[in-house]
Amino acid sequence: MKNSNKNIDILCVGEVLVDFIGHQNNVLINETRDYHRYLGGSPANVAMNCKRLGLSSTLVSTVGNDGFGEYIFKRLNEVKVNTKHLKKSENNSTSVIFVSRSNGTPDFMPYRNADYHISEDQITTEMLSQTKIFHTTCFALSKNPAQTTILKKAEEAHKKGCKLSIDVNYAKELWETKEQALQVIKNYCQFNPLIKISEDDMLRLFEKQLPHKEIFEFFHNLGVETVCLTLGSEGVKLSQKGKDIIQLPAIKIEKVMDTTGAGDAFWSGFLFAYIKEKSIEECLQIALKLAALKLQNVGRLPNNINILSKLL
Repeated sequence: MKNSNKNIDILCVGEVLVDFIGHQNNVLINETRDYHRYLGGSPANVAMNCKRLGLSSTLVSTVGNDGFGEYIFKRLNEVKVNTKHLKKSENNSTSVIFVSRSNGTPDFMPYRNADYHISEDQITTEMLSQTKIFHTTCFALSKNPAQTTILKKAEEAHKKGCKLSIDVNYAKELWETKEQALQVIKNYCQFNPLIKISEDDMLRLFEKQLPHKEIFEFFHNLGVETVCLTLGSEGVKLSQKGKDIIQLPAIKIEKVMDTTGAGDAFWSGFLFAYIKEKSIEECLQIALKLAALKLQNVGRLPNNINILSKLL
């Protein structure tokens, strides 16, 4: 990317949570007997993945001043994600989420407290002027004050020449109405972010199976140039306005261990390659490799491997 003098490669703004991932495979939450604890939240996952890929990453979020909050700080600091803008709340406990372990899209139950209490003073103008990519999620935009903060700071980041990014991980449980979600997504899209969506996200958002062309046109008509649609085991399609659609197959895996965080791993790989000025097709290839690596591990990417050597 241009802006090589900027020292924050990726600024991730949004939810950081404690994930309790079911121990039993391929059962829904109502059949899950016990859980293992992991750090979670899409922006936190992307920040950690990108840091392990050698990028400079900063996370903006809020945790409670409690044991789970301490656990989150510890995990982020182990990887050396910048946590200076991660706030501790005295009034709200750390958000947690229970997730089923699945070969497909897992079901989940969120208990949200601190994560959406993100205020404008956590994201300074100086930070934005030093940032290459400003990344957030539909999850993060679902509640105020985070919603107002993110939209305002996204506009400021855009004006400062920062590239925006969003994972449109829509879930109706998090929003008051679908109409509100659509309006907020449209507001963010006016800043021409890189868009990551999944077929499941779109089925939940539009409540019907839309042809992929219609999904791409929906976002292009909002002013978005690049839309990346993940298709699970079928791979990925990417549409750039005015260009041919690129489609790549998923990497075949013998045994899927855990799908939680696979989309975050995919997008981390994509953003890493984008920052490194790889071609769009190379960005997708690296993204698919990182997603495949995640699918073979429960909870998070393994610590005992050189991830870059697996990707490049």
